[in-house]
Amino acid sequence: MAGSDVLAFIERILPDLLRGAVITVELASMGLFLGLVLGLPTAFLRAYGKGLPKYIATLYVEAIRGTPLVVQLFIIHYGLPDLGLTFPRFVSAWLALGINSGAYQAEYFRGGIEAISAGQMAAAQALGMSRLQAIRHIILPQAFRLALPAWTNEAIYMVKYTSIAFMIAVPELLARGKMIISWYFRPTETLLAVAAIYLVILWVVARLMRLVENRFKIPGIGFETDQRA
Repeated sequence: MAGSDVLAFIERILPDLLRGAVITVELASMGLFLGLVLGLPTAFLRAYGKGLPKYIATLYVEAIRGTPLVVQLFIIHYGLPDLGLTFPRFVSAWLALGINSGAYQAEYFRGGIEAISAGQMAAAQALGMSRLQAIRHIILPQAFRLALPAWTNEAIYMVKYTSIAFMIAVPELLARGKMIISWYFRPTETLLAVAAIYLVILWVVARLMRLVENRFKIPGIGFETDQRA
């Protein structure tokens, strides 16, 4: 097949793929934010909580990390309607990604928290700070910086994992690619174009996360555990 024909085909399908890429980025960013909202308090409950709250936090993390993301997506989108909870496709995908990410982010932040000397909490309380004040002003800033390298990896994972949304017909990048294949019967060129767009998105995300990491990291100290390995 002539190169000019391939380029002409990619030029024809590119607008559709870019519309899917926009949805991919939206899903990834919203899922990452929801994961942060869920993961940060869960990390502190696991590190400092007692009794039922700590048990619930631990159960959440272990249940989510112990089951496939696609199963979680199907439970939210196909299972919850049996209980009277029905969500639009995009919202179902967002919830699945965010809830899944929250469990992993909780572990990143818990690792950062537990890397901080317990003496710092005692010293803060000895200076008159409450436990919550010590967490907010002493523990949290350090934990965030220590967990940052692992957390920035989560942003990259999130972009990749948005591809499962095509399984419930969310028109993200991969779903657009599959639709185009059904229209034109040219899978090789279409999937290569999809892969190229993913690479560009991930390159941009990686550069942005590196800037964030360099801005907030503690010189000479790192916490580089990859919990998804």
